[in-house]
Amino acid sequence: MRKRTRGENTRAVQLPEPPVPAQRPSAPPVYRTSSFAFASAAEHADLVHEGGGYLYGRVDNPTCDAFADAVAALEGVAVEGVRAQAFASGMAAVSAVLLAFTRSGSHVVAPRALYGGVYEVLAGLMSRFGVTADFVDFTDPARVRAALRPTTRLVWAEALSTPAMEVADLPALAAVAHGGGALFAVDSTVATPVLCRPLEYGADLVVHSATKYLGGHGDAVGGVVAGRADLVGELRRVRVATGAVLGPDDAFLLRRGLETLPLRVRRQCDTASQFAAALARHPAVAAVDYPGLPEHPGHTLARRLFDRGPEGTRFGALVTVTPHGGREAGIALCDALRLARPATSFGGTRTTVAHLGTTALTGRDDALLAGGGVAPAAVRFSIGLEDAEDLIRDAAEALDTLPVVDHSGSATAGAGRLSEEAVSG
Repeated sequence: MRKRTRGENTRAVQLPEPPVPAQRPSAPPVYRTSSFAFASAAEHADLVHEGGGYLYGRVDNPTCDAFADAVAALEGVAVEGVRAQAFASGMAAVSAVLLAFTRSGSHVVAPRALYGGVYEVLAGLMSRFGVTADFVDFTDPARVRAALRPTTRLVWAEALSTPAMEVADLPALAAVAHGGGALFAVDSTVATPVLCRPLEYGADLVVHSATKYLGGHGDAVGGVVAGRADLVGELRRVRVATGAVLGPDDAFLLRRGLETLPLRVRRQCDTASQFAAALARHPAVAAVDYPGLPEHPGHTLARRLFDRGPEGTRFGALVTVTPHGGREAGIALCDALRLARPATSFGGTRTTVAHLGTTALTGRDDALLAGGGVAPAAVRFSIGLEDAEDLIRDAAEALDTLPVVDHSGSATAGAGRLSEEAVSG
């Protein structure tokens, strides 16, 4: 008997279901789907009203959950019950925290040396909805305590700030926030779980722009927040309501990046330490901000809070170099480099630079930059996986092209050179 056939369009759409392997794949699969099918209308209704499964791509996705669960595991090594939620970007994660835990009349305390995107949301967008913020010196917990109000709902810190590379006293700040009845959220993007895990020091939430070190290869954008299950549940509600969902392809790449995170960051930190020490001796350099340098104000605190490895304490992989000569000298330094390229973002395998006053902190005049501990000439180096000697030589040769500024303020051509011994370490 001839088999009854369906139309060609039906046949094309109603293809056989893909096999479900009995063996577990060694790499997590990518669930590139906007929706999920159900065995019955009753199951569909149950999931809509009760949850407990996958319903719709804007709500949850297994690949995104795999990434979030992995970050929770890394941040919750010594803390029970840590959960996480993944977001479309780091700023989506930041915005979710603010939307979840503030309302009209709420007050937030944040660092004066604050990532520009967070500053813009707090100083601009959130103020439209009646949320106020004070930006204070977070290197002094007493000033943070003095800034608290009865309406303070959130204290926002950066474990390791960019560009001033300030080190937050996480246990002291947690005590200040909780003493004032506020939540304590920490942006640990620059530190990563390889340097420290803020939840172990009393933070309620830890936030990452996963675009940076967690992904680590400059090919995915995402954000993630980890913390107590009840707080993360509130963040999920905001994520679902606002549609700030992370795409499954980005989630796959970000989770893959976690597997090499310690290897990459340890190497980048070691190179950054050598780079900072070498450039601090260059005659064209006015200052180097890096907590691995003994003269850095946060050096002792970093040694106490940050993890040690076989190579010693890890101080991060961002180095801010301020040449003599003002804003134009910083721009000229960026343009003279050959290996390190000007680029947005940081934390990838390739070394990048940014002149802060015209990029990451654009819109802030010199006085406002100085208030955040940033000079107009400051250039942020995001150290990658290149050899330390090559990066030092590249930066030294670029600095050699800058004019020397003597104590009288006059400039002469040629800034002098680092010795070959200084370049090679």
